[in-house]
Formats: sequence, C-alpha cells, structure tokens
Amino acid sequence: MAAQEQVASNDERAMRRAKRQGLIDAGIDPYPIASNVTAHVGELVARYEGLEPGELAPDDAACTIAGRIRAYRGHGKLLFIDLEDVTGRLQLFCRVNGMDEASWQLAGDLDVGDIIEATGVPTRTRRGEFSLMVSGLRLLSKSLRPLPEKFHGLSDREVRYRQRYVDLIMNPEVKDTFVKRSRLISAIRRYMEEQGYLEVETPILQETLGGANARPFTTHFNVLDQDCYLRIATELHLKRCIVGGMERVFEVGRQFRNEGMDLTHNPEFTSMEAYCAYGDLSTMKKLSEGLFQACAKAVGKGEQIEYQGQTVNLASPWRSAPMSELVSEVLGEDLSIDTPVEHLRELLTANDLEWEPSWGAGKLIFELYDELVEKTLVNPTFVCDYPVEVSPLAKRRADDPRLTDRFELVICGKEYANAFSELNDPVDQEGRFAAQVEAKAAGDDEAMEYDYDYVRALEYGMPPAGGIGYGIDRMVMLFCDQPAIRDVLLFPHLRPERREQPTRGAASVDEAPKAAAEVTVPVEDVPTDGALDAGITREQAYDLLCAHNKDAFHIRHSETLEGLMRYFAQKYDPENVEFWGIVGLLHDLDWEEYPESSLHTVKAAEMLAEVGANPALAHAIQTHNSENIPDLPAPEHQMEKVLWACDELSGLIQAAVLMRPSKSVMDFNVKSLRKKYKDKRFAAGCDRQIIAKGAELMGMDLGELFAAVIEAMQAIAPDRDSFGK
Repeated sequence: MAAQEQVASNDERAMRRAKRQGLIDAGIDPYPIASNVTAHVGELVARYEGLEPGELAPDDAACTIAGRIRAYRGHGKLLFIDLEDVTGRLQLFCRVNGMDEASWQLAGDLDVGDIIEATGVPTRTRRGEFSLMVSGLRLLSKSLRPLPEKFHGLSDREVRYRQRYVDLIMNPEVKDTFVKRSRLISAIRRYMEEQGYLEVETPILQETLGGANARPFTTHFNVLDQDCYLRIATELHLKRCIVGGMERVFEVGRQFRNEGMDLTHNPEFTSMEAYCAYGDLSTMKKLSEGLFQACAKAVGKGEQIEYQGQTVNLASPWRSAPMSELVSEVLGEDLSIDTPVEHLRELLTANDLEWEPSWGAGKLIFELYDELVEKTLVNPTFVCDYPVEVSPLAKRRADDPRLTDRFELVICGKEYANAFSELNDPVDQEGRFAAQVEAKAAGDDEAMEYDYDYVRALEYGMPPAGGIGYGIDRMVMLFCDQPAIRDVLLFPHLRPERREQPTRGAASVDEAPKAAAEVTVPVEDVPTDGALDAGITREQAYDLLCAHNKDAFHIRHSETLEGLMRYFAQKYDPENVEFWGIVGLLHDLDWEEYPESSLHTVKAAEMLAEVGANPALAHAIQTHNSENIPDLPAPEHQMEKVLWACDELSGLIQAAVLMRPSKSVMDFNVKSLRKKYKDKRFAAGCDRQIIAKGAELMGMDLGELFAAVIEAMQAIAPDRDSFGK
C-alpha cells in the first residue's frame, strides 16, 4: 500500500511540474516577486460577520487576501476554493461571469497546496457560508508536492518532526504550540525585566569548558588556530557580570550538549539562567513562583493547569521541603543524613534498588528520593538540602556541611529548575576546578576544565548571590501540555535521511579499504509483504550458531535477540514471526570468529549461503553493521530497524539488571536504565550512539524505546524471572 501511494504521489508531482511549465510557457510567472495583500481572513470575518445570507458587502469593501489552497471544488461555471492564511480559513466563491478571463483560466489550473492571491468583496452565500466573491486571482507559488491526506497521528513521528513544515500545514494544534512558545519566551523576558534583571548575551563559542558537567560539541576557529566548544551553560560568564557590578542579570539562550536524546532531552536546547547579587535561595523561590504564574497567564491559563492528565496548582506559596523529609513521608519513617548507612541500604534492597558499598548516607538518601519520591511530586515543590555527595560543586550549608544550599523545582515528577547559593570563594573554586581536571584526566569526558580567568574574576570579589537555571523547553511542554521535547522544538535534531548516493567512480573504489571492497551483499532484498521463508529451520539455525560460537554468553545473547525479535514480530509482522526469530538468533553468527567490524556480518552471509539459507536472511542480518561498512544495506524493513534497536540496548539492560539486588528484569524500569545509559563508564562497550540511532529508526524517543524493550525483555524472561542467573 505504501509503495502504491508513493507511485501515486510521484505521478501527481509529474502532473504538477507539467502545469508549472505550462504556466511559464504561457508567460505566467508561477513564483512572482511580490503580492498585494490588503487584508487577512480573520479581519474580514470580524468586520463582516453580520452579513445576511445572499448579501454582498459594499464595493468599497473590496480587498486582496492570500494564502494556501486547502480544498478545491468545481461545479461547471462555479468554483469553490478554501483558502487558509495565518488567521483562519475562508471560502472563495468564483463565477465565470464574475472574473476576468485570465483569472478564470488560471483557476482551472490550480491545485490543493498552491499559494494564491484573491481579490474580491466579502459576501455570505444563500446557504449562509461567509465567502469572498472573487473578481481576480493570481498564483503566488505553485506547489509541486501534493499535501498528504493524513499527516496527524502518524505512528512514525520522525516524519512529522523531519517535515515540520507539512506538520504545521496539516495540524493547526501544532502551529498553536509554537505560537504559545513564542508568547511564553516573551513573557519570561518581560517578567525578568519587571523584576529588575538586565538581559545580557554571553559567548556561544567558548575556549574553556565550564558551567556544567556535560560532553561538549567541539569545533575549530581557523583564524586563531584554536579549538573551541559550543557552550554547555551560561553560568560562568553571567557570574563574571555579577563580579563586574551588574547586580541582576539573565540570559535566554541556546545550549549545546553532545549527549543522548529522550522525552526531555535534545542536544540543542534553550535555557534561562539568572543571577541576583545579595540574593539567596529564598530570592530564587520567589522569582520562580512569579515567573511560572506569569507564563500561565501568557497562554491564557490560570493558577490551575492540566499536564498529561494531572492537575497542577500554581498558586503561591509553593511547598519547600528538605529531600530527607520527602523521603521520610513516602517510606513512612523518619530518615535523615544521620540515619545509619546499614538501614538505608536495607531500605534500598527492600525496594529492589541497587546500591554500592562506597555510597554514604547522602548518596543513599538521594537514590531513595530519585527512584521512589520524585515521581510522586505533582504540585510545584522546592526540593532542598541536597547531600554534598550528589552536589559536589554546590556551596555547603553553614549549619551542616554535609548538605548543600541548593534546591531543584519539581513539577509532575520532572525537574524544571536548579538553584544555588553561588560559590564565591576563589580558593574553594580553585580546588574544585582542580578536582574536575583530575576527573577528566581519569577519563570523565563530561568533567569541566580549569577556567583560570573565572578564578581571577572571583579573586576581585563576587558578592553573595543566588543563581538559577530553567529549562525553557520543559516549561513550554508544561504549559502546552506536550509529552515530549521534540513536540515543542520546531526542528528537533534528527539523524540525516539516508539517500541514494551516485555510483562511485573507479578511482574512489580503488581508494576504498580492502575489507570493504570484499563485501558480499546478498542480491535479494527483504520482501515488504507476504510470508518469508528463511530457507533453514530454527533447529538448523541453532546448530549453525553453536558450530561457530563456543562462548555461552554469545549464545545467550543470540537467544535473547531471538526472543525480542519474535516478540516485536507479533506486533509488526505476525505472519513472519519465525523469520524474524531466526534473524535475531543468527545476527551475530560470525562475531566470535570474525569480531572485526570490517568483516562482521560479511562472513555470516557466506556461512548462510553454504547451508542454503535464503539470501534475504543474510540481507536482514547485514543491515545492523551498515554503519561500519557503507556497502552493506541500511535498515529499511521494520524487522531490520527492530534488530538495530534491540541489539545494543538489550546488552545494556542485561548489564544493568545484574547490578540490581533482585538480578531480575521484572522490577527494572526506564528511570534506572536512563541513569545507566547516561553513565558512560557503565557497560562502556555498549555504544550509546548505536542505541540512539535505534530510537531514531523506530521513530521513538529514547524513553519510549527503553520502555518498549524493557517490556519485551520482561515478556520473554525465562520463567518470568531473570536474565542475570
């Protein structure tokens, strides 16, 4: 069906191109330089909505509007065109005897999607439809692609994100989200200025990495022969402004972090950081309450809003509570930083949460909060008194140095802001930078660098200050009731579309690595419909696997992939569960004997050919190594996308499950997996980039993919028990 639709679409494009050329041949420019718009649809409706059926507005009401054709209906000497502009939709009433000959002829060549200009007088038809009685038409832009008949609710949301321009055309609620986003950012700026904050701009291109723990994007400045970073935070430059006497400053701007993507994370995102000299955490709490209430007002909401089915009360005052108090409430007993470590470990174990012997009381309390408590917080809550073990760069509390003067603002189980009483001791800051340098030397690629100039700035003296950072994209999600960050970014980051490349010339082939030149690509693609025959039975496939693999781990991993492929086949392709299962079982057939990336799956194709397997089987298997060997087929069939998405991720899940007290996947969850995913030192052999691409291939956010694969692993777990035994 999809192939038929594509053929139809291509035929339509050919016809539209022919119309375009016909217009040019007739001396009509299908893309004129300027238009003569004098009104918008919304204005006309408001001004002339009182017209009676059959009534025509006065001649002096003549105007020119422009927009996109959304519907087109011809009835002999009458044409009805639905035109849409930024303010609404209006019917164009076209009559052969009411228009000049050129306009009527043009009207017959128009298509849905074309952008046109219409001149006429407002009227209300006898049937009561408010319309524009057209006297003249002009084409402003010929559309060469037909608009899709259905674009809303596509299961492959990547198509909507990638072709956002079509998404905006087809789905008014999507456009409304981005109108609200603009209003929210304007409201944030107005509110901050009303509070006496000065908006400043700090460098995006920076020579020293600082302000947060994150992996950066790097680039090179040719003129100075200097390696630079795209900024990961605005903090250190804003605090330089505080040193310089600018008492209240803020910046709304883009940050860039070379990390994963999920429901609430994108590598390019917008934040707002603010710093107030002579302020503290109470200053930041008051600022936050007013800011969120101003945002609600900007999008027409009151102090009660709805987010994903939950009612949130934004009325002041918001609750402020120490982390240990919140943990105590959920667990039903008094807990604090003084609670014996042994008891805190018992509580973690009792709730099937992992812990490490090196963790102190602060870290153990944080784990209880992070896993059990945060998700329960619906109304705005300032979570205070973070243990120093999980906030190593924050200022310690004067009355208890084991705790820090910090809060996070949590709403509906998600963090929206992070605030500190800012560190202004240059000697202390110097020591912390030195510790970060040591961490980076030890392999932590998210550690900050030593910022000598910032230490020098502090040595001149920075007053006590409160500072806070807000995730603007998450705020837009909240106030627009959107579940994913990519729904509030006009153009979220996606992997490049795979396009057919021109055939390489002889010279470039000669320059290719020898291993790539020897690649054997099966000539048979995987059919997209009908029953598939692997050419070998499951028993034969298992014997073949064991003949080339002696390591029990490799065989168990292959069996796990077989189970996952069968599970997803039931959802996507129930006619071919057996074929999918054999693909999963044999996906690493040659790995033990040929672990080199330049040979992996290439030798598997040869092994499969020797036993008479269907070449389509090898084709499907080879797609999951196409990133290393460009000559191999890329994943296109849903089966191939599932294989890519499950292979690396299932290994990470199994490694994470082994760390849990239960060693069972049955009590494993997305939040625990996300933490392991972000910790690059954990299961370092599991390629996070491959996992991220798997989510893209599946048209999912990372969180959605995590949930889907965990659910699948729970469904296939031996005896509903554990992968760790």
